[in-house]
Amino acid sequence: MQDYIKERTLKIGLHIVETRDTVRQIAKAFGVSKSTVHKDLTERLPEINPELANEVKKILEYHKSVRHLRGGEATKIKYKREKKQQTKGQTAVVNAQANEKARSYTN
Repeated sequence: MQDYIKERTLKIGLHIVETRDTVRQIAKAFGVSKSTVHKDLTERLPEINPELANEVKKILEYHKSVRHLRGGEATKIKYKREKKQQTKGQTAVVNAQANEKARSYTN
């Protein structure tokens, strides 16, 4: 294994233990793919540092156990945001129509 891969794997392992970030967040922070992060944490880290790998494994298992909750929450937030934008758009249309109607009465 090349040195830069070992170094990255250790950095990612320490990062997840310190921050408890998800694989997706770590991938974004380190500029690598999710599959690279996952491979670093599950395959390479146990060879390099077994103790750290055990801590990381617990965190990954926890993330896996709550991912269905996170997915549902993200969807809920998404649709709430879309509904809010939709009502803003409808309000603007109604206000424009009311202004136009008011102008027609004054002329």
